[in-house]
Amino acid sequence: MNLSDYGLSTARGFLAGFDPAGVTLPAFLQPARDMALRLPELIPTGHLRSFLETLPELDLKDFCASASDAELRIAMLHYSFMVQAYVWGEPDAPAKLPACLAVPIWQIGQAIGQPPLLPYSSYTLENWTRFDEKGPIDLSNIRAIQHFEGGMDETWFILVHVAIEARAGEMLMEATRLVDAAKAADAAEIERALGVMSAVWDDVNAIFDRMPERCDPYVYFHRVRPWIHGWKDNPALGEGLVYEGVAETGGKPQAFRGQTGSQSSIVPAMDALLGIGHAGDPLRTFLDELHAYRPPHHRRFIDDLRAQSVLRDVVQSLANPAIRELYNDNIRKLARFRTRHLEYAATYINRQASTAAGNDPDVGTGGTPFMRYLKKHRDEAEAHLL
Repeated sequence: MNLSDYGLSTARGFLAGFDPAGVTLPAFLQPARDMALRLPELIPTGHLRSFLETLPELDLKDFCASASDAELRIAMLHYSFMVQAYVWGEPDAPAKLPACLAVPIWQIGQAIGQPPLLPYSSYTLENWTRFDEKGPIDLSNIRAIQHFEGGMDETWFILVHVAIEARAGEMLMEATRLVDAAKAADAAEIERALGVMSAVWDDVNAIFDRMPERCDPYVYFHRVRPWIHGWKDNPALGEGLVYEGVAETGGKPQAFRGQTGSQSSIVPAMDALLGIGHAGDPLRTFLDELHAYRPPHHRRFIDDLRAQSVLRDVVQSLANPAIRELYNDNIRKLARFRTRHLEYAATYINRQASTAAGNDPDVGTGGTPFMRYLKKHRDEAEAHLL
């Protein structure tokens, strides 16, 4: 396996392989881009929808057929933020998404192979740029491009995820080497690669630990989280949202999951490499469903890792105490990442108070009773210790 075959790299991991801020869109998309970038100015007016409804109704069929992946993904970045803002930007959720938003995002979603609303890839993987283009992709040198309300807490929430994705790139490289080393039963290479991955996990977990520095739980719940909900299993939207002007829907409501960190490909990729499985439960079904929300090349990488990795069996067969301990060390650090996720879910969501139908502290942005299952999945990972 080679990272480059999946559009991935050591320096960027699952982040966009292009510089998102450097992508130029055609002139006819500039009004949409300008409108999207003005969301922090427009939201406080209280009548955001009237601004968004002035957008031109574009047919992007030709654009989608000829545009580069970078152009498509930056168009998705801006349209997906506007779609979320239209739905959640006023007190009552609408029954319909106007054609000026519905048709373009539906067409772009079809072109990139992802659902027509804000995905994690747009929220995080393509929503960053560096101050120093030759510098690192870390919290000292990155900023977000697109915002809803803006502000420190929203920006920090996005950028912590960006920094984690970038640092995990080295882990992905070692994962591909471990696939080959395990097939060859190369004990020395397995030990080396597992050691590198363990050190990367330390860095990833340290970055994740920094979330509370500039993202307050109360502000997150009331000013950041409301924008990223979807319209599947959301009581504020019933059966979903009608995408006006999209012929193939037949005028029927469409229901899609909201943006969530569970759409990140890091943890499922590591589960696939390490041979970690999860018992069937509603969250497992949800996580399997979320696989379709990832960029297609990320899905392929995870699927190929799962199909090709014999690492767990080989570690068991080698009966090498040092290798076994390094394998277990990686599982423990993966479990620590999940534990931190569980802790944040409790403090940032579950302990907050809300009366808004679309922002239930007992329901995740993807539409599931998340607290019930997060601990179980952490415990299942630890159960794979050798």
